[in-house]
Amino acid sequence: MTLLNAYAEDAMGAGEPLSEEVQDRLVPALRRVPDHLVLLACDGENAVGLAICFQGFSTFRARPLLNIHDLAVLPSHRRRGVATALLAAIEAEARRRDCCKLTLEVREDNPRAEALYRALGFGAGSAGERSVQYRFMEKRLVSSA
Repeated sequence: MTLLNAYAEDAMGAGEPLSEEVQDRLVPALRRVPDHLVLLACDGENAVGLAICFQGFSTFRARPLLNIHDLAVLPSHRRRGVATALLAAIEAEARRRDCCKLTLEVREDNPRAEALYRALGFGAGSAGERSVQYRFMEKRLVSSA
């Protein structure tokens, strides 16, 4: 939770910590999500990096895919290869699961992260033979509970 809160508080996150309610619900809720993947990068006994991924499915390829939902490294450990190591572990797991691709979203105002992803082979998606840019969109739903 410390790592996720550091990510949430970062300028590339929400700029504030997760609410107490979210912190209380998160781990039990993640445990109920099938085919999730949570990886921690450690420096000795201390967790310094985090990746949270969810398996999806590509209807165009009729195979699973793995979406990198969160990738965070503590500021004190950035530029030390932690994110690269996490991404390599994610790719290895995706290959083990016979996934056809990895997906992720990156903020337009985060050129360092985008440069890392591009250096590791991420780029525009494709529809058949042509490359296309996909735009992340959302519609927030208010809980009735």
